[in-house]
Amino acid sequence: MNKAVVIYESKYGYTKRYAQWIGEALSCPVFPRNKFRTKCFSQYDTVIYGGGLYAGNVSGISLIVKNWKLLCSKNVILFTCGLANPADRQNTDHIKESLSRVLTPEMLQNIKMFHLRGGIDYSRLGLIHRTMIAMLRKMLLKKSPETLRGEDRLLLQTYGQKVDYTDRTSIAPLIAQSLSSPDNRPSS
Repeated sequence: MNKAVVIYESKYGYTKRYAQWIGEALSCPVFPRNKFRTKCFSQYDTVIYGGGLYAGNVSGISLIVKNWKLLCSKNVILFTCGLANPADRQNTDHIKESLSRVLTPEMLQNIKMFHLRGGIDYSRLGLIHRTMIAMLRKMLLKKSPETLRGEDRLLLQTYGQKVDYTDRTSIAPLIAQSLSSPDNRPSS
């Protein structure tokens, strides 16, 4: 039997929403990262970790990095959640590039990765994130409109608003992967 667990770190709630949906779909426990004890990894065949994307970094990814010896024989799945559209290859390439600076080649080969789209609520942003988005907006406004990517135009159009791109159906490939055994993991 493939016993799974979902662990997540979420600042604004979008990653938590995906984690809960995954837990419901798999009928497995879901833990915020700060409530999960690493000694419990031994109880699970599949470990699913979700973290929010902030400036290309995955929040809480150190849980996987620091505990790889406990995880390397398991079906390890990582999902990221951010504002960037995962259907845009440039975005996923950027995420993979950032992850390659944190994860070893062995980890990159053995962890199945999924990139899910979250959202943004400007009224809830902390000072650092609000400042980063404001700087990005200022930079984009200086560019010629015809050179902007669709995603950049969308950011400018929705600036200051609440936008939610979460989609429960987008977890289907992750659910399918979680049901495979560690020995049948495809590389990402």
